[in-house]
Amino acid sequence: MNSSNKLEAVSDIAMTTVALLLSVVLVKQFLLPQPKPSRPETTQTVIKGKSLKGSLQGVDWAKNGRTLVFALSSGCHFCSESGPFFQEIAKQPRDGVKLVAVLPQPVTEGHQYLDKLGVQVDDVRQASLNSIGVRGTPTLLLIDHTGTVVDVWEGKLPPEREEEVLAVLKKMRPREG
Repeated sequence: MNSSNKLEAVSDIAMTTVALLLSVVLVKQFLLPQPKPSRPETTQTVIKGKSLKGSLQGVDWAKNGRTLVFALSSGCHFCSESGPFFQEIAKQPRDGVKLVAVLPQPVTEGHQYLDKLGVQVDDVRQASLNSIGVRGTPTLLLIDHTGTVVDVWEGKLPPEREEEVLAVLKKMRPREG
């Protein structure tokens, strides 16, 4: 067998191998059913009336009275853009309402991020935002003394929604009893 025939045989084998591999890929991609990605069962969107009791370790809802949870991420540009609004919330007199920031980043990074934004809160916690039902940031959650969600504001809020949040907070009074 001369070198020309050997080269032709190797070339034929290589072409056949590539054709077989391409066929397998095309069959798997287009003819076989694709498995549906499963979502973790713990992922539920937070809604009014949902209980967060036990979802956020170390937060004493009863002691807090009412709690405004800031669900943020230090890498979220909408969170950073909302900084002036969060400052406004923190400056409001808020008898009976505690401010708690929850971020997926470590607590020290959370403190640094909030300091950079100029936002003072009562507590900073690290937790998966999915664990409290938050799917996007920023999200504000107003929680009552039982750990139940009273109100939810998602995303970077337009001015009229910011005013709504401030109005709700101004109506807050210390919990009786």
